Amino acid sequence: MSVFMSAFAGLVEHLADLLQPLFHASAAAAAIVLFTALVRLLVHPLSRAAARGQRARAALQPRIAELREKHGKNQEALQKAVLELHAAEQVSPLSGCLPGMLQLPAFFVLYHLFSSSTIGGHGNGLLSHALLGAPLGGRWSDVLADGGFGSGGGLVYLVLFAVVAAVATFNVRRARRTTAAAVAGAADQQVPGVGAVTKAVPYLSYATLVTVAVVPLAAALYVVTSTTWSAVERAVLYR
Repeated sequence: MSVFMSAFAGLVEHLADLLQPLFHASAAAAAIVLFTALVRLLVHPLSRAAARGQRARAALQPRIAELREKHGKNQEALQKAVLELHAAEQVSPLSGCLPGMLQLPAFFVLYHLFSSSTIGGHGNGLLSHALLGAPLGGRWSDVLADGGFGSGGGLVYLVLFAVVAAVATFNVRRARRTTAAAVAGAADQQVPGVGAVTKAVPYLSYATLVTVAVVPLAAALYVVTSTTWSAVERAVLYR
């Protein structure tokens, strides 16, 4: 594990060195944003596959509604029939989860990297990097204690919170437009509560505000960059 973390730390440092002529003291922060973009590019083919899968699942909804009507309250038979339908149409009900799951390791590595004082038995040099005075290994509470909202670090977090709130609002408004028909459809009428859950899920985007506030700034940059990427990507792939 220590060897892996040392290699990853070296990768971040190398990216920071490459970006230093452009971003100077903020090169490490820019390296994290670039790293996040590279991760999202690697996952993008799966995101495209997930979009195709969602369209395919949407196309199956009328047939699933027929199966619900056919099997009534026999949930075991209904579940079996739905799984057989997905298999016959070669549609995976879990394909949409893969892009998000594959990004988790990168987030946890960044979190661990900027939460550890040592890497491979040596001091963690990455903790010396900052973004406008906000240490990449620090948290929002540290910035508030050191300089408050008016400091450079405070402004960094205000920008991050504003971006997250804007992206969450965009996601909610887009979800209202794209799911209105589904919520009102026959499939949701067959399952009590599904419509309410569908309406509530987009609001979970606002929970990212809490994540940004409590994780190290480096991990917060990853979250904000990835969340913004997801919003743009979904707007393009699901249009």
